[in-house]
Formats: sequence, C-alpha cells, structure tokens
Amino acid sequence: MTDKLKSTLWPLSIGVLTLLIWQLGGFHALLDLKPFQLPVPTGIASTLAQNLTKALRDCGITVSGAIVGMIIGSSIGFLIAVVATVFPKWGYGGLTVVSAFNAIPIVALSPIMNRWFSTGMGQKIGVVTVVTMAAMAINAYRGLTDLKPFSLDLMKSYAANRRTVFFRLRLPNCLPSVFTALKINITSSMIAAIVSEYFATSTSGLGFGIKDNLRKAEMAMGWSYITIAALAGIVLYLIISMVERRAVKWHASQRIK
Repeated sequence: MTDKLKSTLWPLSIGVLTLLIWQLGGFHALLDLKPFQLPVPTGIASTLAQNLTKALRDCGITVSGAIVGMIIGSSIGFLIAVVATVFPKWGYGGLTVVSAFNAIPIVALSPIMNRWFSTGMGQKIGVVTVVTMAAMAINAYRGLTDLKPFSLDLMKSYAANRRTVFFRLRLPNCLPSVFTALKINITSSMIAAIVSEYFATSTSGLGFGIKDNLRKAEMAMGWSYITIAALAGIVLYLIISMVERRAVKWHASQRIK
C-alpha cells in the first residue's frame, strides 16, 4: 500500500506544482507570454464552468465519433491480423499495406474524407478508422504468432486442430497485445477526431470549438476545450486499463509485486 501510495502521490505532486507555477506566472516569465496568450488555470476553470453544458455537448460529439471509429478500425485491424496468421502467404501483404497507412498524415487524410462523406460524423469516423487499423493489426499479429514453443508443441502432442489451437492458445496469448493496441488507439482516435473537426463542415465538436475560439482570440474558452479533450482522453484510457486488469489478470504485466 505504501509503494502504491508513493507511485500516486509523486505524479500528483508534480501536477499540482506545475499548475501552481502556471498560476503564479512562471511560464509567462519563462516564455515571455502575456496573460491573454496563456490564460491561468483559474481563468480557464472559470470559463469552463460558465460554458460547461456546451463544452460537454461538443465533447460527447467528438468522443462518440472517436469511439465508433476506433471500434471499426480496431476490428478491421484484428481481422487482418487473424488472416495474416491463418493464411500467411495471403494475409501478410495486407498487414504490410495497413501498416503503410500509418504513415498518412491526418491533416492530409481529413480533407479527403471530407469529400467522401456528406456528414461531419462520417468524415470523423473514417479518419479515426484509418488511423487506428495499423496499431491493432501489428500488435494483434504479434500476439497471435509470438507463442512459447513448448506450448505449441504441447497442443500438437494432444492432436489439437487449428481451430482449437487458435481459440485455446493463440487468442488468449493475443489479449495483452490487443489491450496494448486499444490503449494506443484510444489516444490516437481522440487526436484524429479533433484534427478531423478542423476540416469538417459541421460547427460542433471539440476540434471546431478549439479552432473557432482561438481564431476569435477567446483564449480561455479555447483552453477550456483543450482541457476537456485531455480529461476525456484520460478517462477513456483509464476505462480500458480497468477492463484490462480484469480481462488479463493472469498475465505477468498485471501481477502486483
């Protein structure tokens, strides 16, 4: 309990110290910024409290697009990894192509998706889908194929067929890698969704709110949207981490030392 408390208090202490330095103008003096260029935390919190309903509504729009796109992209990526595992000669090429998609910049992908879809939500989901496929495909493929030799030999000694080997050995071995990909994708999906809203025709979402408020020099409101986006990403990451602890509690990474 003492070690867990220390591991929690240290990050919190650093965070509180950072906010205190920010509030007292330390960053303004260091970076030669004016208060209107970088609002202090109390000003951001006050602005957010006054516009909380609208900010939460925009956050819900962004998060919903990010989650739907992540589910679709992760599902496609996992399917590609399964095909590459079961049919190596046919599936490995698809894995390589999907991995290449990861090199496409979001700022180049968003305008293309904006032409393909008639709604801002469709464009957002399309961008997030493409962004999240590669991480899942690569990690899932590694989990499905990186098996301990003795475990595979043991399955073969019992005359287990390919279906049994997949569901009893490969799939459980793949779960930690799948959750690793999901934790990567949940942050990537939020970034992709917010960036895609910069190019969307809709006037809602965190990305549009950040762009619109910073364009109008309403810095406190713009930073309040950035704060909401950061908090949403943290909450989604913690939810996946909690599910991971229960789903793969047998794995070495989840053991409490």
